[in-house]
Amino acid sequence: MSEVQFGVIGGGSWATAIVKMLTHNVSKINWWMRSDKAVDHIKQHRHNPKYIRSVEFDPQQLFLSTDIQRIVQQSDILVLATPSAFVEEVLQPLSKKDFEGKIIFSAIKGIIPETNEIPADYLINRCGIEENCIGMISGPCHAEEVAMERLSYLTIGSPDKELAQVVSDALSCRFIKTSITDDLYGTEVGAILKNVFAIASGICHGLGYGDNFQAVLMSNAIQEMERFVDAISPVHRDVKDSAYLGDLLVTGYSLHSRNRRFGNFIGRGYSVRATMAEMRMVAEGYYAVKCIMDINQKYNVHLPITEAVFHILYEDTPAISEIRDLSEKMS
Repeated sequence: MSEVQFGVIGGGSWATAIVKMLTHNVSKINWWMRSDKAVDHIKQHRHNPKYIRSVEFDPQQLFLSTDIQRIVQQSDILVLATPSAFVEEVLQPLSKKDFEGKIIFSAIKGIIPETNEIPADYLINRCGIEENCIGMISGPCHAEEVAMERLSYLTIGSPDKELAQVVSDALSCRFIKTSITDDLYGTEVGAILKNVFAIASGICHGLGYGDNFQAVLMSNAIQEMERFVDAISPVHRDVKDSAYLGDLLVTGYSLHSRNRRFGNFIGRGYSVRATMAEMRMVAEGYYAVKCIMDINQKYNVHLPITEAVFHILYEDTPAISEIRDLSEKMS
């Protein structure tokens, strides 16, 4: 793996976790961060100053820079681990020419709000990357548990299975097990939707609904995910696989889930603005739900949970009445 140059774009918790995984198999990692202060801090103190600080790095193993063009230039395979709301801004200095000959794996798990595109389509259209040079990294996996080296699982998706295997091998280690799939679009859309469903789970928890209701919510959520994913990418898949059901469950139930936490604040009566100020972290599901609703105008899939979350977050419908109505549609 030392012959392949990996680059990671992003400075948050998920980017930090991915760099940690790569350090077990890759001799040198190019890491772009937005902040010079963060770069200097890692070089001096060996950990990210803002995210999962318990992860310690060997600065000699990292090439850290705020110059994104240099990071892209030096890397063969790029892992894009920036929240979807900021991807357009982060990539703004780059042209399609900068991406010629590059391979990009998305770890975004969100829809690009400026274009209403899933990351794969965005990378094809914005960056000029060929479809067989694109992949994605999905869970079920929380960055916080990677930091603690708790056994975790990743799904690596790409139309080119050999390419998926290269990335899979780079990320695998004692506490990370990986599997590969060629269902790029399905796993990507599933990873986006599960954040919306996690917000719904959090809202219900904040309203005082119990475990019995949550179980029904999650069972209806996986059915909703299957309907939408099959409409967008009609190929054979099993949504009981870890990349779908497993990722949904960990995001919907875990205390590490920022989307569930976001929904919990909403269910307790906080406004969207107040919730964002309180969390100071990006909840991908907030942006994703509006984009999913827009995309669904083309497919007209029955999405009662997604619609409920949209009404609460974007139309100021009281959460208590919206979830009461949703409860009558589930079985």
